Amino acid sequence: MRFIKGRNVIHDFTDTDENEQERVVRAIAGIDLDVKEGDFVAILGHNGSGKSTLARHLNALLKPTSGTLWVDGMNTAEEENKWKIRKGTGMVFQNPDNQIIANVVEEEVAFGPENIGVPTEEIWKRVEHALEAVGMTAYRYHSPNRLSGGQKQRIAIAGIVAMRPKCIVLDEPTAMLDPTGRQEVLQTIRSLNQQEHVTVILITHHMDEVLYADQVFVMDDGKIVMQGTPEAVFSNVEQLKSYGLDVPQVTELAYELEQCGFPIKKGILRIEELEEELTALYQSGFRLHK
Repeated sequence: MRFIKGRNVIHDFTDTDENEQERVVRAIAGIDLDVKEGDFVAILGHNGSGKSTLARHLNALLKPTSGTLWVDGMNTAEEENKWKIRKGTGMVFQNPDNQIIANVVEEEVAFGPENIGVPTEEIWKRVEHALEAVGMTAYRYHSPNRLSGGQKQRIAIAGIVAMRPKCIVLDEPTAMLDPTGRQEVLQTIRSLNQQEHVTVILITHHMDEVLYADQVFVMDDGKIVMQGTPEAVFSNVEQLKSYGLDVPQVTELAYELEQCGFPIKKGILRIEELEEELTALYQSGFRLHK
């Protein structure tokens, strides 16, 4: 079942230049988007590519200037759909401190369901489930202010999970985290997708965060310029670089080996894949002739 459908979505906003003259800036330039329910989708792009603007359209924080975007069958431009869409599509932003408001972890996680009128007994069941889902049950009675960045982000995600959304949109959730925090958050996201069947939209510019995505969209200048599975997208190393993006180190290494004449497959994303390719070449008696 299709959960998100966009057709010729355009978003313009007004900016003021250095001469205080107003100008129209096109942040999203006529994109089409299809996401199935339960998918893990990654949206890549350099700063200013339009991916964060798109993220805010996905739970009706913004409305298209023109074109149409449907989320769970609801048109995001229709005012009566706004709160239904936000209830079903949670947002997690870069800085968890901007989302966390309570002094105790369990109260923070309870805040969302309480606001949407969930009965008290059900709220605490949801809190317990959400904390377990993100691996933070042991911190239930702690102060969020004493947690690490990765732990805070997991609590922010738990607060969304407790509202029982069908979809979570994460706008560069690991941008402010160290490698350990990034890994914690990514494991949480993947678990929610696989075990809770939550549709995940991950906005990022870190190439190694998309390895487990079902589908990848690459944005540039407000347009979707590439899309497909991670393997298909990362088979086009030069094209990705032309959009100001890097590729995972192992993909870069495999690409360089291919350019040197090694007959290995394109779109390698994991070290194990490259090891298998090189081992197979060695066992076949392949020798590189210059």
